[in-house]
Amino acid sequence: MNSIQRISSIAVSAALTLALSACAGMSQQDKNMVIGAGIGAAGGAVLTGGSAAATVGGAVVGGVIGHEIEKDKKKK
Repeated sequence: MNSIQRISSIAVSAALTLALSACAGMSQQDKNMVIGAGIGAAGGAVLTGGSAAATVGGAVVGGVIGHEIEKDKKKK
């Protein structure tokens, strides 16, 4: 992993950590979205050896999935 990839991964991790620390006033759907984004970012980084594009892509996909999960629960 080169230095740019490491910095990108650290920046994404730091941003997600800060987002999770602000969860007190968030709805369950918002919390699921942030958690999904964190898991997706970590998965994208691990699977590609720290590719910044894959980390961001994983965060986006995970966030969308986390957001939609709570939406499905509300419909039932």
